[in-house]
Amino acid sequence: MRIIAGEYKGRILKSPPSLNVRPTSDRLRETLFNVIAPVIEDARFLDLCAGSGAVGIEALSRGASHVTFVDRSRRMCKLIEANVELCRISEEQQVIYCSEVNEFLRQSKDERWDIVFFDPPYKEDYLKTLQLLSNNDLVIAEHHHKTDLPESVGNLHRTRILKQGDSALSFYNP
Repeated sequence: MRIIAGEYKGRILKSPPSLNVRPTSDRLRETLFNVIAPVIEDARFLDLCAGSGAVGIEALSRGASHVTFVDRSRRMCKLIEANVELCRISEEQQVIYCSEVNEFLRQSKDERWDIVFFDPPYKEDYLKTLQLLSNNDLVIAEHHHKTDLPESVGNLHRTRILKQGDSALSFYNP
């Protein structure tokens, strides 16, 4: 895995040690950031089920002001820490939480992010998490291309679906 563009372009990130983890491919990350390029500058970015942290680090590399990384696995949180350190990202630009996603969202219910990226294991219940995210400006869920996500959740409405290989990105706006 590598950072595709921006300040950290070309940096090779440490990868998850397990095949049970499904990182967002370089190609899909490139597509994602081409779409959100107009809104990434100075954005507060939330990377849920962050894994290696590649998506959040890409966001910082392309101009996001701050990234909050959330993953339930202590191993993955240590991997995010290593990748953040490898890129020399300051503490002011990022924070890492080792927590279940829905628990983190319930505890930070008054917090808002400009962009939320949610990439859970494909068997995860997307609906509960999307409901907890309905106060944010842009929510992007990565899912299996055959998984049907709802058109609307709370005040979020799906505005776009991008499919690439076995993966898809659903974009939600208020």
